[in-house]
Amino acid sequence: MKLRPPHFIGIGLLALALVAAVVVQLTGLGKGPMRFGLTTVTGVVGSEKLEFFQDPAVKDVFAKHGYEVNVTKSGSWRMAELDGIESNDFAFPASEMAAQRIEQTHKSAVASTHKPFFSPMAIATFEPILTILEQADVASKSPDGRWQFDMAKYLELVKADTRWNQLPGADKSYPSPRTVMLTSTDVRTSNSAGMYLSLASYVLNGNSVVSSASQADTYLPELERLFLGQGYSGTSSTAPFDDYLSQGSGAVPMVMIYEGQFLEEQFKPNSRIQPGMTLAYPSPTAFSVHTGVSFSEHGTAIMQLLETDPELASLLAAHGFRPQGQNAGVFQSFLAEDALESQYPATSSFVNVAQEPSYETLDYMLTKIGDAYTQGGAPPPVSEEPTNTSGGTP
Repeated sequence: MKLRPPHFIGIGLLALALVAAVVVQLTGLGKGPMRFGLTTVTGVVGSEKLEFFQDPAVKDVFAKHGYEVNVTKSGSWRMAELDGIESNDFAFPASEMAAQRIEQTHKSAVASTHKPFFSPMAIATFEPILTILEQADVASKSPDGRWQFDMAKYLELVKADTRWNQLPGADKSYPSPRTVMLTSTDVRTSNSAGMYLSLASYVLNGNSVVSSASQADTYLPELERLFLGQGYSGTSSTAPFDDYLSQGSGAVPMVMIYEGQFLEEQFKPNSRIQPGMTLAYPSPTAFSVHTGVSFSEHGTAIMQLLETDPELASLLAAHGFRPQGQNAGVFQSFLAEDALESQYPATSSFVNVAQEPSYETLDYMLTKIGDAYTQGGAPPPVSEEPTNTSGGTP
């Protein structure tokens, strides 16, 4: 029996409808956040995590779980002030204090907080610089060959306005007339500078947490000098480290960074780490616990994957981060596989770790130092809108 033309038309329309349904499912037309079958998740991250989220291998793991993660970057301490940050699925600054600031500012929008990994603070510097500081009793080498940096002795040099060319041995290898001083980011916008402030205040207070405004006032003149004495500072953690890598010891002899920045750069195919560049660990040091603040169930899901997924834990280690929780051992295994145990301490070897002040005390110190910038005629911190770097929707 032959079908009449209307039946052919009906079958054709049905086929077209089925094709259209498949296209809608794949492209997400009319389906909210669906794109190519994946749920698009947006976040704002500290610049030190940007390359991790851009890594194609990381994107592949998220895709296995049904997500496409697009991020923008911002200075960690400034995230709380960004217009519309809660319209993202998550914000991911570099410390608990910066995350707490977001929570305080956007209380009703916060769904959950997570601490999937951390970074010890470290100093990127050069072997000749450390050799000079060793003669001044500021630096020392451990039996396994790693450099330690005595924060108390260093702060004494800064207080005395010591110049490099005044130190023993500097006349031969680094006769610079500049003040002995660590470079950091802008303390008004960036978490790595905030960690430096926390560490310095802890040391000045006799290796005890500064716990009140009156205590902080005692040390503020010395703390202000650490930042105002630098002159211009970058707004995020990548800026001074990039200067260190490209301009050398003449411009940036020592810079406070996250340990992971150095390790991540070391593993790049065209790494800018040159012979003589090295890390020193401040003593005491401080741990920057990268803390995610989610604003949606999708943001929470991404944070939970970072906490639990073993593939992501391995990729975190490759980008220099130390996973916490059930995958904490991955970082040490990664170091062992690449014979890097002599360069990077095991987590268990950190026994002299400074405690951070409360959010309120840190915020008080940051406000006072910000006021000192203004009183000194310094311009306000550079306005930094989140930078879309992943090609996705910001």
